[in-house]
Amino acid sequence: MRQDLPQPTAGEMQPLIERHLQKEGPLLPILHSLQEAFGHIPQAAVSLIADALNITRAEVHGVVSFYHDFRDVPAGRHVVKICRAEACQSMGGAALADAALERLGVAWHGTTADGAITIEPVYCLGLCACGPAAMVDGELVGRVDAERLDTILKEAGA
Repeated sequence: MRQDLPQPTAGEMQPLIERHLQKEGPLLPILHSLQEAFGHIPQAAVSLIADALNITRAEVHGVVSFYHDFRDVPAGRHVVKICRAEACQSMGGAALADAALERLGVAWHGTTADGAITIEPVYCLGLCACGPAAMVDGELVGRVDAERLDTILKEAGA
């Protein structure tokens, strides 16, 4: 876990949890609220959620770890997702991904030491005809080649 960021307190998390308790199936809305507020699901929130919903911590953890967009540590200032689906792979996506990981010096889901970029695999961005595809801070980018990847990473702070 990145130690340079203050961790949210129970007093900050509890209102976000309580806001959703009257909903049917409140777990996902609670998790989304926490991630939106703090950029990740703080470890301390797992017990608070489990207690509030009368479920086990393992059940909460299972949901957090099942959905790829939930994080247990804060992301970097920029999130770069590279498509790993077959259409993008057939257009050079594997080599592109390998180059990005090597350049950043991290593995998938890793964040650069300076906190600038988190890189994640994604399995289809819906730009199959424009592969290889990427997503940068929620913006889709098609036809990503080595030069375009280099530009993306430079602009993001690599």
